[in-house]
Amino acid sequence: MLDTTSSARLTSGSYDASDVTFLLKTVALAPTAVDKKEALIQSGAAHYSEMISDERRPDARYLEIFEDARARGEGRIAKEMIGLALQIKKRIAAGELDAKITLCSLVRAGVPYGVLLHRELKAIGVDSVHYGVSIIRDRGLDEAAMAYISARHPEAGVVFVDGWTGKGAITRELRRSWHAISGRKAELAVLADPAGYATMSGSQEDWLIPSGILGANISGLISRSILNKDVIGPGDFHGTIPVHHLADIDVSRDYVDSITAIAKTMRNEGSTAVTCDKTLYQLREASAECVTRIAYDYSVTNLNRIKPGIAEATRAVLRRKPRKVFIRSMDDPDLAALIHLCRTDKIDLVVSAELTGPYRAITLIEKVT
Repeated sequence: MLDTTSSARLTSGSYDASDVTFLLKTVALAPTAVDKKEALIQSGAAHYSEMISDERRPDARYLEIFEDARARGEGRIAKEMIGLALQIKKRIAAGELDAKITLCSLVRAGVPYGVLLHRELKAIGVDSVHYGVSIIRDRGLDEAAMAYISARHPEAGVVFVDGWTGKGAITRELRRSWHAISGRKAELAVLADPAGYATMSGSQEDWLIPSGILGANISGLISRSILNKDVIGPGDFHGTIPVHHLADIDVSRDYVDSITAIAKTMRNEGSTAVTCDKTLYQLREASAECVTRIAYDYSVTNLNRIKPGIAEATRAVLRRKPRKVFIRSMDDPDLAALIHLCRTDKIDLVVSAELTGPYRAITLIEKVT
């Protein structure tokens, strides 16, 4: 594919320009009400990427819960990002990755961790550049964005970055799409990999990654990516809408700056090893088993309606029309934000360690007829 994209389109959102370049086209698209969007998605009349709803503004209590999660989690994130950077450096030394690393964060959830990983790689002397790129379920990676990258950087140094794995749908999409584009295996680095699908991870635990319960105001004030033919033409990057109404509560820069400051005090402590009692296969099997159990018990024929993991479960409540939310325990502080949302929106909560399996929370999307 020819690289015809004008550099004038490139943006860093609300991040510093040295931290990330978003390969996204800024577009205008009228918002779709959640109920209407859900009906169009489930009927097959429209793909989720063709529509977007207004992003919900978190209330004061929700922001307090976020700040508490942030205070508890930033040290862990700093340590695990150092570990990921050192894993990449070792793989460069082993000849498994090119010396010139190109981080491709999957917007939006991967972006804060791509920023942090980019900073850590530079701090330990690794040549690194960082882009934010779109991937859409059933549509794949943004081919225009990847063509832009391939024209400028060695494909053998491309490492994709995301925040976490849910049930592996996006990871499978990534592998299929990147292999079709480049013929290569996709290298994926994530902070948390409870589903067992990442190449490199900070841990394999479903824990409350603070950014997972926020949206644009921790991801550079951009919307999730859009692929609608009315605003995205041939050769265009996938689209995004600036989320200006959350600018007054934007913590994108402050969040990464705070974690980087903590990381500076830890860098001489060495790599953080990922420890898990189960193999990647066993993690995938446990993930599939609990998703299948909920699908059977609640007569779900489309597994896309099941959103496992704290972050995915929370985002589904914020952006979709949930039927039920399953949680491991009412007393888990990592679930405070999700429980707050469910109580506010009067969503049925089911407490069941058996049904949640390796996850601490799962949201089931309402079937719209």
